[in-house]
Amino acid sequence: MIEVRCPADGRLVGRVPSTSPEQVRAAVARLREAQPEWERIGPGGRAAWLRTLRDWLLDNDRHLADVLQSETGKPRAEAAFEVPVMCDIINFYAKNAARFLADEHPRPHGPLGAPKRLTTTHRPYPVVGVITPWNFPLAIPAMDAVPALLAGAAVALKPSEITPLTAVTLARGWTEIGAPPVFTVLTGAGATGAAVVDEADFVQFTGSTGTGRAIATRAAQRLVPYSLELGGKDPAIVLADADLDRAVNGIVWGGLFNSGQACVSIERVYVEAAVHDEFVAKLVARIGRLRQGGDDGSYRYDIGAMATPAQRDLVRRHVTEAIDAGATAVTGGRPGEEGLFFEPTVLVDVDHSMACVREETFGPTLPVIKVADADEAIRLANDSTYGLSASVWTGDPRRGERLARELDVGAVNVNDAYSNLFSFTLPHGGWKNSGLGARFGGAQGLRKYTRRTAITAPRLPTANSEITWYPYGPVRSRLLGRLLRVLTARGARRWR
Repeated sequence: MIEVRCPADGRLVGRVPSTSPEQVRAAVARLREAQPEWERIGPGGRAAWLRTLRDWLLDNDRHLADVLQSETGKPRAEAAFEVPVMCDIINFYAKNAARFLADEHPRPHGPLGAPKRLTTTHRPYPVVGVITPWNFPLAIPAMDAVPALLAGAAVALKPSEITPLTAVTLARGWTEIGAPPVFTVLTGAGATGAAVVDEADFVQFTGSTGTGRAIATRAAQRLVPYSLELGGKDPAIVLADADLDRAVNGIVWGGLFNSGQACVSIERVYVEAAVHDEFVAKLVARIGRLRQGGDDGSYRYDIGAMATPAQRDLVRRHVTEAIDAGATAVTGGRPGEEGLFFEPTVLVDVDHSMACVREETFGPTLPVIKVADADEAIRLANDSTYGLSASVWTGDPRRGERLARELDVGAVNVNDAYSNLFSFTLPHGGWKNSGLGARFGGAQGLRKYTRRTAITAPRLPTANSEITWYPYGPVRSRLLGRLLRVLTARGARRWR
């Protein structure tokens, strides 16, 4: 059994079994057996079950928030946030599943295809393995399991061993509503996740870049498709014409939400010199009004605990190394006296040689760097091995959109943070070491879990042979060649 403890105070909050590779194999076999009937009921039938699950989520939202808060140490407002997010994802994909999965009939492009009716169908991978991290125990599984189920796949969800209790509760809800046995949760550590990769027909992973590389290697060996959403070191660029109060409020929330433990957390801030000092002063004042505290079920805290001792120690290392190299913590900079808390920290006088700028911190830190202008900000923002998302803060949104096109990232929010994540018609994916593939993106969010079949069929009655078939001969071959030349050439000289 794996023990689960609350990061805020260390108390034991639950135990889950460590699923062996043999048990994973058996569970996936059961999913594979149930999946054909799940596919057969069609998008409408599947959407009905997901809507029933949505109602169960809303009926049990307080209990889910209790469980989620107990294993993550999040403040109550953030723990309660994840149920509505999952319900919104269900609503969007349930409403659009039939349209997104409908057969497509592209128009023929040339003479050989003209006599044919062309069709592309979308059929699900039988079993999708979804492996999720500890920072959002309900929202991240929802981002992937919901579209996979609506696509017609069965889903094996392997949550983080650090925060498995929410996923177990979700699986109980699926059973309580009487849904078909096409969704299961497999708790355990690395060996369990590796077994899921070995058994699934498609692997969706969210987590560290190192683990993502290992999963990609194994999936490639098996020739099964995969999608990876990995780490980030997201920059924010604050231009001199920005509304500084909005920029400060947005960057504080975008950097410290979930104690900075989000792949899309703002982890670097580049501020034009003309407003740098004013921005830092406002930033420190705003953070000074935040309330950090433990898991008591109330809504009085803004910042919670770190999820693990290792994560707290990583944040401490980044801050300590930066200070030793000449940076200054103008606020925060220390771990809490109890639990796994770390004070929200603003670092100034940092440079690109420091780990707090180059490595993913995944904690409540905001390194601020003074830049001469937007060009320098863009250059430094792109000077990273990561490329997940970014934000630009400016009084001219059109200029912000122009600058967004120069950033080497998968998403850019102008005068906002995280907003792309709530626009399910947009893809969410990373460049460089931040991943391969994407989630969401409208129809693509469902179709990524499907295999396409191309079908051609005659539009008109057919003869017993085609002009391109055997036997070849000089007359017919020359005639065909001349016909194709007339149809494909451009310009009178080449027609002749």
